[in-house]
Amino acid sequence: MSRFSVGRMIELEGLTKRYGEKVAVNNLTFTVRPGIVTGFLGPNGAGKSTTMRMMLGLDRPTAGDVRIDGKHYDQLKDPLTYIGALLDAKAMHGGRSAFNHLLCLAQSNGIPRQRVHEVLDTVGLTAVAKKKAKGFSLGMGQRLGIAAALLGDPRILMFDEPVNGLDPEGIHWIRTLMKSLAAQGRTVFVSSHLMSEMALTADHLVVIGQGRLLADMTMADFIARNSRSYVRVRSPQREKLLDVLHQAGITAVESGNGALEVDGGKAEYIGELAARHQLVLHELSPQQASLEEAFMQLTAESVEYHAHSDAPVAPQAWGEGWKRG
Repeated sequence: MSRFSVGRMIELEGLTKRYGEKVAVNNLTFTVRPGIVTGFLGPNGAGKSTTMRMMLGLDRPTAGDVRIDGKHYDQLKDPLTYIGALLDAKAMHGGRSAFNHLLCLAQSNGIPRQRVHEVLDTVGLTAVAKKKAKGFSLGMGQRLGIAAALLGDPRILMFDEPVNGLDPEGIHWIRTLMKSLAAQGRTVFVSSHLMSEMALTADHLVVIGQGRLLADMTMADFIARNSRSYVRVRSPQREKLLDVLHQAGITAVESGNGALEVDGGKAEYIGELAARHQLVLHELSPQQASLEEAFMQLTAESVEYHAHSDAPVAPQAWGEGWKRG
């Protein structure tokens, strides 16, 4: 059993944050557990960044409580050895080299100098360790931020938009890294807008909208509860197939390309039914919504800013200073 597997949790209870009349975070209660990657999702303005800042003691809650490994963040001795976080990859002294940036963090948390070399190697920045951070690309800055989060070999890790600016190889690398950290028994909490990536990375989801908790469940349960699943069937004997399904009490509707969409029936049963009636099937495929579709369905009422695809874009509004890309 890993040394990280017991008691390394982030616990929120009734966490609330108000800015004047606006409630940014509204009575959030959930627990981020070890051994899995927990995804943190919500539309823009949902309160994700404010929640993560309160977890790290950067913002003070109006009400409620948040504990890291059973303690408030400001009670942690050498906090980088408890929790590593990437909230803003630009939060570094641009005039320092990558090595010196990490060395300052290490020295202030009682972390050996050798660990700086190790994390630079882990994130692939050894070759540019002596270069100043202000010359780094967005992706290199992300890697340096991740190195800082890993510096104290922490039990708990928090990442806000960790794949921002990374190329496909870098995205695959951070996905693999987060999964391996969770497999070691660590607690991994990650916020991202990239649904396709979250679907490949997270085991469990916490979803908020307008500061309120909307879902706290496994990835599979979230998709199943917030989307339609059906079986798509195609057959050259479509009319006979419709009759057979109707007789079995199964409802099927026609879709655009000559296929049938069957709700409330399992693919195995439909296949057996067709075989008994000697029906030829060209397709028999269970269809499940994507994480993005399920997320859009759940959060439709919580989106603060709506764009309209049919709204015209006025070229004259760009001005001469507008640049492509």
